[in-house]
Amino acid sequence: MAEPFLIGDAMTGGYGAGPDILHSCTIAVDPGQIAVIVGPNGAGKSTGMKAVFGMLNLREGSVRLDGEDITHLTPQERVVKGMGFVPQTHNIFTSMSVEENLEMGAFIRRDDIRETMEQVYDLFPILRDKRHQAAGELSGGQRQQVAVGRALMTKPKVLMLDEPTAGVSPIVMGELFDRIIEVAHTGIPILMVEQNARQALEIADRGYVLVQGRNAYTGSGQELLADPEVRKSFLGG
Repeated sequence: MAEPFLIGDAMTGGYGAGPDILHSCTIAVDPGQIAVIVGPNGAGKSTGMKAVFGMLNLREGSVRLDGEDITHLTPQERVVKGMGFVPQTHNIFTSMSVEENLEMGAFIRRDDIRETMEQVYDLFPILRDKRHQAAGELSGGQRQQVAVGRALMTKPKVLMLDEPTAGVSPIVMGELFDRIIEVAHTGIPILMVEQNARQALEIADRGYVLVQGRNAYTGSGQELLADPEVRKSFLGG
């Protein structure tokens, strides 16, 4: 069986000299798929994502992208390799315009970025309307669209989103999920940490339920939604 396009394989590690937060945790995603990491607070969800992006030291395990071992690369080097990462907070330049934010996203490129910018505007039409407005003046949902659009400006091979719907209304959450599905349909694999577990699993091709830094349950989104243990323990029945 072919290896997943992106895999954090049997990752064990934590921050600095602190205790291990992840314990032999495996997370993977393939082109065109949405993989979602869910679990209770403190389960290591965001830590798992950050481990894949190179933001903490792994004591065991590895990270491979398109068959290449990138375990020892810095986050900046991983961006050059094709990783797009959208952190949960501080993910836009509030004093810059929407368009300037998108241009900043293309900092590693040396080619013409206008076609990619048009693709972002087609995906998020509201950003085209507000492209000259300061990003800090936008609503929470629109800011998240800027953050995702900025990551897409690098033309990533994989897109990683850390709680993209945090703090937005249910309607905006639905709209963001619709856009995320559209991005996946272009072939870009999406790895996402999400607090809204039920809604996230509904759009997920793969789901990972983490508990205390370990894989507790793994399966398709629909399998996990149908699992009585998962429903009872993590989805409120």
